[in-house]
Formats: sequence, C-alpha cells, structure tokens
Amino acid sequence: MIDTALAKRIRLVGLDVDGVLTDGGIYLGDAGGSRVELKRYDIQDGLGIKFLRDAGLKVVIVTGRVSDSVRHRALELELDDVVQDSAARKLPALRELIARHGLSLDEAAFVGDDFPDAAVLRVVGLPVCVGNAVPEIRSLCKLRLERHGGRGAVREFAELLLKARGQWSEITERYVRERSQLAEASA
Repeated sequence: MIDTALAKRIRLVGLDVDGVLTDGGIYLGDAGGSRVELKRYDIQDGLGIKFLRDAGLKVVIVTGRVSDSVRHRALELELDDVVQDSAARKLPALRELIARHGLSLDEAAFVGDDFPDAAVLRVVGLPVCVGNAVPEIRSLCKLRLERHGGRGAVREFAELLLKARGQWSEITERYVRERSQLAEASA
C-alpha cells in the first residue's frame, strides 16, 4: 500500500529499464554486419505507463545502458524524457530531469532493481523496487512490488499508485469508454 498523501505528492515517475521494464535479459546478435540488441517488454507495463501519463504524471526513463530498443520503446510510450548513460550516473541524470520539469526529488518515485539504482532510491520521495530486486535495493524501498521486472511490475506499481491517488477507476473507465467509442464509430 502507498500512503494517500505520499501518492498525491508524486508528480514524476522514473523507471530503470533492464530488470524493471524488462526481465534483465539482453539478446545480442548480428544482422548484416551490424550489432543488434533486443529486449522483451511487457505489454501490460506499457498500458500502466499510459495510465500514469493519463493521470497527469510525468514518466521518464533513466538507464545505465544505451540501446536503440529503449529509444524505440520510449517513443512508442510517448515518455516525457529518456536518459541513457553508459556510466550509470543515474542520480545526476534524474536531478537534471527533475529540475527541467520544475519539480523536487520529494515529488518523484523511482522503480529500480539493482545497485545502479541505489543512489536514486535513497533520495526520491517514493523509492520502489520490483519483486526480484537484490536484497540491498529492497531494503532501501518504501514499496516492494510482488511482480518481477519485465513481468508486470510497472503495471502493478501504476495500479497501486493510481488507486492510492483515487484515480484508478476514472482512468481505466475512460480508457475503456474511449476504446468502445472508437469501435462503435468504425462499425
């Protein structure tokens, strides 16, 4: 559970990628002499992110790995910002994003799973970890999700946060209503 006052204070949600939006597996290959990297994303996580954005929250990615896959997924989800830093300097990156959006660390949640996320999780208002996070990261978090990274953890977080804010039913009903109207309009 998330305290209602804390949930309502959150205005930005930061997400790690590998181990949070994905199961942490990376598929590397070669296509015509070019390096190819593939990741598996959970479709329900994507809808959870849409619900967060529909609720007026900023959603950003801060990852310690550079990948075209991340850029493509961020564009698909219409995220507010993406930082890919191969040196995994996540805290300076998140501070810059928060300043750019005119917010404070206290108004941010971050979902992580491993040591590169520790510095961020120590300072945000709502530190969150996925179900398969390492013990040291779990100990830093106010909210410990049941679902594993890449297996619906972000969707679980979105639901918990939006329910605590009193927005879940409104957001999901609007989504269903809009899809119903689109189907009726084309029939």
